[in-house]
Order: sequence, then structure tokens, then C-alpha cells
Amino acid sequence: MSGSAPIPPPRHRGIYLLPNLFTTGAMFAGFYAILASIGGRFEDAAIAVFIAALLDGMDGRIARLTGTQSEFGVQYDSLSDLVSFGLAPALVMYTWSLATLREFGPLWGKLGWAAAFIYAACAALRLARFNTQVGVVDKRYFQGLASPAAAAVCMSFVWSMERFQVSGAELCFITPWIAVVTGLLMVSRFRYFSFKSLPLGNGQRVPFRWIVAALLLLVLLYLDPPRVLLAGFVVYLLSGPVLTLWGRAAHRRRARHGGDA
Repeated sequence: MSGSAPIPPPRHRGIYLLPNLFTTGAMFAGFYAILASIGGRFEDAAIAVFIAALLDGMDGRIARLTGTQSEFGVQYDSLSDLVSFGLAPALVMYTWSLATLREFGPLWGKLGWAAAFIYAACAALRLARFNTQVGVVDKRYFQGLASPAAAAVCMSFVWSMERFQVSGAELCFITPWIAVVTGLLMVSRFRYFSFKSLPLGNGQRVPFRWIVAALLLLVLLYLDPPRVLLAGFVVYLLSGPVLTLWGRAAHRRRARHGGDA
């Protein structure tokens, strides 16, 4: 039929490699972070985890833009996240600070690796729960702290301390708390804003003030990346409990006023 629309040529199967290459790059960055921490290059290790987070944020977007989403890609991305945001941060924190606890006795040494394991195990549980709730939760919010954000809190702390020449050994009694608290927040029921509802694509207009805010953020990141990242992600970490408790309090107030009426 001459009036029918032309049939587009079949998409080359190689396009499916593109998002998975970014996922592989994120996993490589996490693997490199582990190697760098073993070699005592803790600042490089922390930066590598942030690179992994950047690549992890790009693979899904590229898959959607190119129409190459697949169940294989979802599962592969989850396994990559476990390496980059579960095992890598746990091992970086252990080699940087937690291993020092062995000097205070066998029990303290066990506490050090237990804190690292709790973080890694909570990251695995968080990813497993996320995979089973993809189609049934409000996409505007995460249930529990996302593993990339938890890794960012820990790695920005390591990066900031290294930049100011504060060794992990000096903070060996603080690091376990950071590892355990961030780990437990990953498997908590606190709600965290996911930023997926922001108009960042699909031709949607962005308010001018957002552009100004983004420029200011880039300038701050250029001036002092570790401390700006640490401050930002700590605020985000605290936002979950605050947002959830505030919402529950507001719900109770509405229920009480409704009952009074």
C-alpha cells in the first residue's frame, strides 16, 4: 500500500550492549575501589565509588532512551550495584579504619569486620527488596536509603578525612557507627525522595531557578568536592527519618481532627 507508513529497519542487536557496557564500567569502578583500598589509596577508592554511581545512573537512562531495557539488564545492574555500593564501600571502610580495631584485642577486631559485614549484608538485602517491589511502590520515593546514596555517605566521609589528613585509625571508634547506621537505614522503612518525578528529561521544562542552583552546586563541587558531597548526602540521609516521621505526625493530626469533627 502506497499510503502506509514506512516500516523502520530492524534495530541492530548490538545496541543492547550499550547500557550493559555502562553497567560493566560501574562494576569495574567498584572493583578498582577495592584494589585501591588494599593498596592504601583511599582517596582514589572513594572517587572510584562515585564514578561507579555516575555510571550506574547513566545505564538505565540510556536503556530507556534507546529502548533496550531487558530483564537481563535489570539483574546485571543489581549485581553490579552489590559490588560497587555494597562490597566496595564495606571493604574500603574496613581497610581504611575498621581493621585498626584489631590492635585493641580480638573482640574489637571482630567488631570491625562485623560492622563492615552488616553494611554489605544490608546493601544486598536492600537490592533484593527493591527488585521485588519495582512494580508495587510509589516511584517518587525509595523505601529505605538507596545503596548508591549510602555508599556516597561513607565514601565522602573517607574522602573528606583523607583530604584533611585525618587517618582512619584515629576514627576507628566512629567508623563502625557510620557503617552500621547507613546499613540499617538501607533496610529501614523510612521514605526517601527518589528524584524520579523531577522534570529532567522527556522535553519537560525546567524552572530557571533550578539552573541557577545547579550552577552554584557545580561551583561548590569544584571548590571542595569531598566536603560538599559529604554535607549533601548527610542531609539526604537525615531527610528519610524526618520526612517519614513528619508525615506520620501530620497523618495523626488529620485523623484526630477528623475524629473530633
